[in-house]
Parts: sequence; C-alpha cells; structure tokens
Amino acid sequence: MEAKSLRIIFMGTPHFAVESLKALVENGYNVVAVITAVDKPAGRGRKLQQSAVKQYALENNLPVLQPNNLKAEEFQAEYKSFEPDLALVVAFRMLPEAVINIPKIGSINLHGSMLPKYRGAAPIHWAVINGEKETGVTTFFIQYKIDTGNIILQEKMSIGADENVGQVHDRMMAIGAQLFCKTVDLVATGDYELTQQDDSLATAAPKIFKDDCKINWNQETQIVYNFIRGMSPFPVAWTLLKDTVLKVYSASMEVIEHEYITGRLLTDNKSYIKVATKDGFINLLEIQLQGKKRMKVGEFLNGYNF
Repeated sequence: MEAKSLRIIFMGTPHFAVESLKALVENGYNVVAVITAVDKPAGRGRKLQQSAVKQYALENNLPVLQPNNLKAEEFQAEYKSFEPDLALVVAFRMLPEAVINIPKIGSINLHGSMLPKYRGAAPIHWAVINGEKETGVTTFFIQYKIDTGNIILQEKMSIGADENVGQVHDRMMAIGAQLFCKTVDLVATGDYELTQQDDSLATAAPKIFKDDCKINWNQETQIVYNFIRGMSPFPVAWTLLKDTVLKVYSASMEVIEHEYITGRLLTDNKSYIKVATKDGFINLLEIQLQGKKRMKVGEFLNGYNF
C-alpha cells in the first residue's frame, strides 16, 4: 500500500506532538482527522484554551475531535466513520482497547525514550534527572498495557552534560517527527519486523508532581545538578528561602571539599548565590522567588539582601 494514501488519524495534545503532525501534513500524508484534548480554562481570566495540536489542525483545515470520554459509543462511532487505516499517537492519553483496535493496521505511539527504558509520562525528565548520556525515540504498536507494545523503529540521541530537559525535548521533538514519517513508510510496505520489549530491562518514568520537584541538598553535587536541569524549564526545581518557594531554573556546579553543612547558602549579596551540597556547591544562576519574576542572580541581588 502507498504510504501517502493511508487514512491516518492523529492523536496528540501538547506542543511536542505538533512537530509530528506538521511533518505528516507537510510531507503529504493523508491525515483525515485529529483527536485532541478538550479546551481547558487557563490563565487569570480562566478563558478556554485550545491545545497546541488543535490550533495547528484548525489552521490546516483538519477535522478535530475532542472527546470527553474515549469509551463513549458516540465518539467511537464518529472515529470509525473516518475509516482509518492507521492511528498515530503522540503525548495523548491511555486508549481503551476498543479504540486501539479501530484502525485497520493498528495504532502506533511515538515515545520519548529507548523503550523499554523509561516507560511512563515523563521519560525525558527522568533521563536527564538520572544523568543519562543518551536517550532516544521509539515507535511501537500500542497495546492496552502502557508503553509495552512491539517496537517498530528506534533512534538514539545524545544528552549534553549541561543540557536541560527543555533543550533535550526540543531536539527530540524534531527527531521524533522524522521517525514517525519513516515508520508510516515502513508500515505501509507491510515488510518489517517487530521487536518485542524485554520487560526485565524496563524502567519507570512516572508523572512528576510539585512535591517531587523539591531539591534535596543532602546529595552529591552532580546528582543535585542533574535534578535541577532535569526539571527546567518545567515543572522547575525549587527550594525554600525563609519559608518562601524559590524556583531554580539554571545553575552550575562545583565539586570541592568544604566544611559547610548541606543546604547552607552563601552569597556576597552582589553577584553570586551558592548552596552547599555533600561534596561541593551549586551556583544558582537563574531563579524566581514566589510572587516575583524570573531573573538572573545578579539582578535578584540588586533588590534582595541576605
């Protein structure tokens, strides 16, 4: 079957998914409809906000479905009416088995890791937090148990020693979009081999909540540094400064012997703030005190005296 003639349903919500949808559209693949999250209130005015995927779909005159309930008969009937050959899923949500099985060929997910490593909602974050030197993207046929399906294609990518999760995310977004196109071309031929995941090698990448973002200064400097860059620019690592939340967007590290207790803050009140760790210091570079704007440490110290 010709890849460009396949009737494709695209499922995704955030900015990460837009790059894949854009690659499919601009390369002439037949995207017959887009499924994305319902509009949600956001901002101070609590105005309804469309997902990044919906915005792109509307700009390109693609039909948009926004089901509240993926198990609803009305939604599934509408989905079937598009007669999809293939569903392509990027950063969406868990699909019911009935929805997975609607497309003739199947449903394929793009995941931000070299599966079976980092199964779960935050694979890019955890790879950086854990100090990995490389990660990658995987396309696989979706099974009901999350991130466990048979692998179609994978592509590795490096993680720079000082890269934050946002930088890795943006590079991966582009690499993943191209891998998705390659996957569609391969699946269309029908001539490909699937690789079964080895569950014994699986690692978890669970969703990250606010309490998970608190910095533990009682660790080695490298571990704290990896944690900060693995949380930046979102959801952002934080610590307490006189009982007020201080977010840390960027930092540098210094491994050196010292006699300070971990968590001790040192500053000249002019140009630097650094915090003692188990075997060195973390130099804070860009921070945000609760209720204030994000700023460089030098700028922050112009208006704050310890």
